[in-house]
Amino acid sequence: MSFAVIAAVATIAGTVTNVYGSIQAGKAAEDAAKEQARQEKIQAESEELARREELNKQLAAQNAAMAASGVATEGTPASIALDSAKTISQSEGMISLSGKLARAQTIRSGQAAKAAGYTQGISTLLSSGEDIYKAGKTIQKEMKGN
Repeated sequence: MSFAVIAAVATIAGTVTNVYGSIQAGKAAEDAAKEQARQEKIQAESEELARREELNKQLAAQNAAMAASGVATEGTPASIALDSAKTISQSEGMISLSGKLARAQTIRSGQAAKAAGYTQGISTLLSSGEDIYKAGKTIQKEMKGN
């Protein structure tokens, strides 16, 4: 096999390797983003549970303190407690929504990385088109000569 054929095959193989590598890198970035989003969801759920447990402790302590001081847990104190619970619930909802939006953004960035990998692969293929063509012609010419 002549040096020209070896060089031609190397050119084609190098291009194919670059295209494949770009696509695989994009897929890996997408997978990493999905895993990161999954980990963020688990962490958010854990933090929410801890916040709720702390809130329950605080509400129980407030109820115990009111009961110990002889304040009835009806009327104005109950109304204040209900308003506090509503505010806390809204806050939890906003924290949850914020986390969901962040996770969705992480997933979208992974999808964008995957698309960029495909685009880079296609770009490499297109920019190497002339070299691949020449390499093919060299191989064809050498094969006819033998």
